[in-house]
Amino acid sequence: MANQNQQQIKMNASEDVLKGAYANAMQISHTKEEFILDFFLAHPPQGQLASRVITSPGHAKRIVAALQQNIKNYEEKFGEIKEAEGPKGGNIGFSA
Repeated sequence: MANQNQQQIKMNASEDVLKGAYANAMQISHTKEEFILDFFLAHPPQGQLASRVITSPGHAKRIVAALQQNIKNYEEKFGEIKEAEGPKGGNIGFSA
């Protein structure tokens, strides 16, 4: 009966968004009201912002939980994921 109150939302995406963006580095910053996730393509000697996602703290927490669950599902199906090694001598990579 609770499902009768749920509203369906049709999601659309442009061709450019559907192509996705490759990122090999990430930076996270936050304020009290929002989390900012910046994804970069780092190719020395420079890098470029590939995508930025801004979301609420509550949604950021849901994103983390969804990633954890999907990693668990992936590892159950395909085996353990080895964490990628960060670049040597630099501060480029995925960091908080």
